[in-house]
Amino acid sequence: MPAKARSFHAHEHDWHSAAYVGQWIDQDVTRDAERRPILRKMISFAPFEKNAAIRALDIGAGYGVVTEEVLRAFPKARVTWQDYSRPMRDQAQKRLTKYEKRLAYIVSDLTDASWNKELPGPFELVVSGIALHNLRDRKAIFRCYGAIRGLLAPSGCFLDYDYFHYAGGLETHLAGLRDAGFESVECVWQEGAAAIVSAA
Repeated sequence: MPAKARSFHAHEHDWHSAAYVGQWIDQDVTRDAERRPILRKMISFAPFEKNAAIRALDIGAGYGVVTEEVLRAFPKARVTWQDYSRPMRDQAQKRLTKYEKRLAYIVSDLTDASWNKELPGPFELVVSGIALHNLRDRKAIFRCYGAIRGLLAPSGCFLDYDYFHYAGGLETHLAGLRDAGFESVECVWQEGAAAIVSAA
């Protein structure tokens, strides 16, 4: 996700470069052993039966790691992948070929107020994994929370695994989610800088 506001957490990325994205993924996959169990833990908080035919959305989905875990956890789910990087979309399509009948891809920029307009909601489940903090702008992140709330079905759930301290701290984000209209908001897991938040 690009950063249009540089208020904190300064790492520069070129998500529109296929070469850069390929190199970044080669490094990122080396973290699978530690990250995959946490992603599975996050998804385990989704209040749905394994065979539920849910509609899910993965925000800031990158090359499809979280998307893949949702597809594995819910064999009848249909998942919409969302990110603003076309090279990431291309990589995700290659990696997730066997799931292509259960997938849709939307390229949109979370810093644009209309990022959610083409999404085929409502969704029972919205997930995001180590993505939203990359906006580097608390106001932009909180606008996303409001949009996510609007995309959810009445019984829907938003699960977010992220480094909330990069954008004001966990409590600030819990309050931001409540302000966005979520009635039930809680941190369901935390370890060091990382946390999983559930909002419904």
